Parts: sequence; C-alpha cells; structure tokens
Amino acid sequence: MSYTIKNLREVEDSAVKFGFSDIGHAHFPREDLAAESTGLAYHVLKPGKRSAFGHRHEAAEEIAVVMSGSGRVRLDDEIRDIGELDAIRISPSVTRAFEAGDKGLTVLVFGPRHAGDGEIVNDFWKD
Repeated sequence: MSYTIKNLREVEDSAVKFGFSDIGHAHFPREDLAAESTGLAYHVLKPGKRSAFGHRHEAAEEIAVVMSGSGRVRLDDEIRDIGELDAIRISPSVTRAFEAGDKGLTVLVFGPRHAGDGEIVNDFWKD
C-alpha cells in the first residue's frame, strides 16, 4: 500500500508496557504506519513529570516538535525552556530528555530509523 493512516492515540502505549504510565504516554507508531525508514514518537508527559531516562543515538538525528504545553529539555548538560511549536534539532550523540511544565507537554519526534541505534541513559536528569 502506498499510504497508511493511523491515529497516534490508537498506537500501543509503551509507557504502560514498561511501567512508566505515572509519567505519561509514549507511542512509537513506525510499525503501525508501515514506515520503512522514518522513525516517529508521540510523547505526552503529565504536568511536572520528566522523561524516565535520557537517550542518545549513534547515527539518527532527530527533530522534536512541541505540539502542546511547555516545559524544558535537557540536551547533554544544557537545560532549555521549550513551548508550543518549538522545533528542536538534536544531533545523534546528544543525550536528551524532557520535563513537562504545569500544563503537561506533548512532543512529536521524527528521525531516520536505524535498527539498534539507541542508547538509554538512566539517571540522566537529576536535581
């Protein structure tokens, strides 16, 4: 088929699957969309919550777009305020994580799909 339409809310919520539903939602619709080379993530953080961990890539540059809400993003050792329709280009080696403000934070993340290209960084964002 030359196209696929899927509502992102109908894609499996990986936050539930991995025990992070108290933080928010994490949907990865690549397979549901039958995307061959594009990665996509739909993240919703509840008000005042942070990503459960940071992550980085070896080869995949990503662009994150704030769809609603506001908060902060940590990019390696730098923390920046972000808000609706801010687009953030993130080089592969930069470790990143998000934090929601008072109204929560919804982010779409796009990038090329490279199987096995992702490293989780636990305890990345500490006060």
